[in-house]
Amino acid sequence: MSERKLFAHELEARLDEVLLLSLRQRSAEEPAALLEALPREMQERVLHWAGVAAQTSDDLGWLIASLAAVQAAGLGEDLDDWVRAGLDAYDRSGLAATRRVLNEFAEAHRSRSLRSQNGIAFTAIEGRLSRFLHALDGRPLKLVSGPTAWTDTETLWLPERLDTADDAAGNQRLYKAMAVLLWAQTRFGTFNADPEPELELWPDRARALAWFAVFEAMRLEACIAIELPGLALEIAALRGPWPADLKAAATSLARPDATVANSLACMATLRTAGAGDTPIFLHVGAIDPVAARRVRAARITRELAIVRRALNVIAATDTKAGTADNSDYPPLAAEGDMQVPDPQADLLALPPAAREAAKSLMQDLGEIPPEALHAAGPGAWQPVDGVDESGAVTCTVQPDAFYDEWDYRRAAWRRGWCHLYEMKAPVGDHEWVDEVRRRHAHLIRSIRRRFEALRGEDKPLRRQFDGEEIDLDAQVEARADRKSGAEPSPRLFIHRRRIERSLAVMFMVDMSGSTKGWVNDAERESLVLLCEAIEALGDSYAIYGFSGWTRTHCDIYPIKHFADRYDAATRQRIAGIEAKDYTRMGVAVRHLSGLLMRQNTRHKLLVTLSDGRPDDYGDEYRGRYGIEDTRRALLEAREKGIRSYCVTIDRHGADYLPQLYGPAHYSVIDDAKKLPQKIAEIYRKLTG
Repeated sequence: MSERKLFAHELEARLDEVLLLSLRQRSAEEPAALLEALPREMQERVLHWAGVAAQTSDDLGWLIASLAAVQAAGLGEDLDDWVRAGLDAYDRSGLAATRRVLNEFAEAHRSRSLRSQNGIAFTAIEGRLSRFLHALDGRPLKLVSGPTAWTDTETLWLPERLDTADDAAGNQRLYKAMAVLLWAQTRFGTFNADPEPELELWPDRARALAWFAVFEAMRLEACIAIELPGLALEIAALRGPWPADLKAAATSLARPDATVANSLACMATLRTAGAGDTPIFLHVGAIDPVAARRVRAARITRELAIVRRALNVIAATDTKAGTADNSDYPPLAAEGDMQVPDPQADLLALPPAAREAAKSLMQDLGEIPPEALHAAGPGAWQPVDGVDESGAVTCTVQPDAFYDEWDYRRAAWRRGWCHLYEMKAPVGDHEWVDEVRRRHAHLIRSIRRRFEALRGEDKPLRRQFDGEEIDLDAQVEARADRKSGAEPSPRLFIHRRRIERSLAVMFMVDMSGSTKGWVNDAERESLVLLCEAIEALGDSYAIYGFSGWTRTHCDIYPIKHFADRYDAATRQRIAGIEAKDYTRMGVAVRHLSGLLMRQNTRHKLLVTLSDGRPDDYGDEYRGRYGIEDTRRALLEAREKGIRSYCVTIDRHGADYLPQLYGPAHYSVIDDAKKLPQKIAEIYRKLTG
């Protein structure tokens, strides 16, 4: 049985409680009267969102409650998206922008509702459109629904639903026109030229790409008119006449010899004259030249690999093998050898004439630099686990990245909410590290011995047909089987297999103000002992500190990059670790997880050294908000295959760490002085 609706006086009391209206001399009488007519479920949703908005701003909560009372009935199931759009607008631009965005959203929703009865879904036309494109192109093009129309030359994305035309037939024709124009981009050379030199001259890249799409649509429609005049007439009738100020461009691009270079020339002319707003044509999709070039380069690599395998077969069957005519053929791969597509190897496998043509094409696509096209000498490809030493991250004074943050109250992301800066790590006194190494010399020697033994461990595989040792348990069972008349097992040996370590570890060190003093000293000593121990193992590892002051200045301090050696400079940066500001942990986890994912190792581990829960200046990030955001960031890391572990000196860590890391993925150390002795043992258990 459904709950009864709340009456106006009850709604007024609930709104007063949520928004503290009596303290602000406001009355909820009017919105409560409007909400009284709604179903109970909708009433509760409005009250919920009013409370969520009020946690950000009292004025925002009142605005949401007031407008929701008017708009909720018409918005229906879209109420949640309506509120989230307003909250995002408030985050970006304040209260005035929020009111405008909410009204625009509601108006657009009403327009969509009026048109929805004449709309058509992508799924309703997908099969017919797919067969039509197959007939046009001669190959099956993949059709996928997405937010906008565009193609990467192999897949065509079309909107999930169209309801812009007056009737269903018009929307169906619009789908067809969009698909044909995307097909024409791949058929008539839209991606044969690199538009980047022209795009870089425009102050607004998005506007430049929009104009590029318009000029290409003019050229492509002319190309379609030559080969498929009936289809071109249908598209022109749907589009309508070109604007008067674009007719000159349309005429020049309609020439039979026009290419994408002519479209870029029109863009240059428009840029010089001063580009206005891009005209809107419903059938014109977006163009992403970077994605298209990447897909084309991958396809060429695959095709070169096919050619290489074909040449292997030719070399194997050619009776004149070894003569000058076929000396450029690649050696025939042994059966069972791993074949890994490699652009440079594929080039070297081709005969000279084909190689030069492939070089030119792949250089045009930006696949490989010219200086890389040389033989590397004899040798087979070997899978090697190692570290990506592509270069250290540089330090800037501008935000290096903007990261989303999870707001559990909204059940949505706050987009681009956190500004992350990668700061230069402070340098400390190298004598401090030397003193720590002298003071803990006995402990360091002991840890290194245990770690060296860990590196040299072999994994015993029992019950093997042969091996270096006799499996006594298997021998006993075999003897018992013989005495009982059963057939004894021949698996009587132990084979020891060398354990190959393939691990990258990221240490995320809390540099918040609460670590000042003996906690900071304990962290630094722990890192010295860890580095001394890990060097014995040979694992790939990096150390980054994190701190910050509000979402607008989240700081990351590189102490040791993965590519850095544990040298005097690294030891000085460890000595320079010092307490800074606050502990906004979610953005740090996201950034460092991204760096960790670049490492070419089978296993990846993120270890946090901290003295407390996520926290930041002000009251928003404290408490559940910060814990939920950090938990979400750790879940994202886990989905990428990164294991996370936390070592904390917070005696209350057991209250919240199980929610963040899980019951078995953290350690609470009750005394910071014990941290240096404990941390190496914790690492050994994690990676053994």
